[in-house]
Order: sequence, then structure tokens, then C-alpha cells
Amino acid sequence: MSDVAMDAARLLDVLPESDKAFAYEFIKKLVLAWDPDFTKVTPQEAAHIEKAENSGFVDDKDIDWDNLSGILS
Repeated sequence: MSDVAMDAARLLDVLPESDKAFAYEFIKKLVLAWDPDFTKVTPQEAAHIEKAENSGFVDDKDIDWDNLSGILS
């Protein structure tokens, strides 16, 4: 987590509960305005995704478990 995010969390923590809820909803609206589908990633997340995609790992959802004869021979 970035220093800015940690500082924001500390600031939110000193607010009364009703103001915390308001601040949370405001932040949520900002994030949704920036990325309505939550599909953008940080540079660090992008690096992790790229590393994973190039690792050779195959997700089990991408394997046709009923037709392995071509892979096993």
C-alpha cells in the first residue's frame, strides 16, 4: 500500500463513524469515476500480471479435462 493510501486511512480512522461512512462513499465514487469496471491496474499490478502471463502457467479452467489424449501422447 502506498504512503498516501496509508496516510488517508489514518486520517479516516480519526473521524466519527458517520463521517467515515461519508468519506468511504466519496472515495468509492472517485474510484468508480476513474474506472467504472475496476479494470485499471497500478504499474506494480501490471508487472505482476505480465510476469504471471509469461510464466507458462496454465489455468485449470483452460484445460479440456475430457480430452487429454493429445496432451499426454
